[in-house]
Amino acid sequence: MNILVLSDIHGNYPALQAIDIAVQGEQFSHVLNCGDSTVYAPFPNECLAWLLTHGAISIRGNTDDKVIRLLKGKAFLKPSKPDKRCMYDSTFAALDEAGKQDLLAMRKTASIELPGWRIGLFHGSPEDHEEFLFSHTPDERFAELAKKSWHNIIITGHSHSPYYKHINGVHFINPGSAGRMFDGDPRAAYAILHLGKAKDSIKVELLRASYDVEAVAQELERQGLPVLYGEMFRQGRKLN
Repeated sequence: MNILVLSDIHGNYPALQAIDIAVQGEQFSHVLNCGDSTVYAPFPNECLAWLLTHGAISIRGNTDDKVIRLLKGKAFLKPSKPDKRCMYDSTFAALDEAGKQDLLAMRKTASIELPGWRIGLFHGSPEDHEEFLFSHTPDERFAELAKKSWHNIIITGHSHSPYYKHINGVHFINPGSAGRMFDGDPRAAYAILHLGKAKDSIKVELLRASYDVEAVAQELERQGLPVLYGEMFRQGRKLN
């Protein structure tokens, strides 16, 4: 079976559309999404609707958490800088009713059991919702997580760092950020997971898709949001 793996879409619908076009013709048994579906690009409703339409199993990420707090009438302390905080406020204000209910229903983790496979979805790590696991994180850390896990596939997001590692019998996958890469390559990142019935019959493809970055930058400008974000999308880097 083939599984489409996404994370950190960050409201970037043009990037999500590009991935959709890139995988046309593929048949997926599941679409898995590791959170941060909203904030920083200006298309939250379109992204959440796409995930719902495609039957995605989605968990929430740390940016989603803060929007959920706003939906519940609560405040948050960080980020405190106005140029970041306004991106949360604009997402909150833009959400339609379906998007609000979708976010409110998301949990922090999910588990999917398939023949021979136990897949865990986490935003940061199985131990910490906001832990950053990078491609260069020492293998010892992955070994610690593998020892404590009942999953044999662990999929994470949060770090915007694509990787695939097989450590102590556990397959660790991060598809990178579909909507906001930080490695100097602005293309949308995603992964395709191919699973067979035999033990360890697994293949992971880490892929990229070019998208209309200017459509995102222009919409940010139209909405009066900080132009710095448009430049970040163009460069594929975090600049603040």
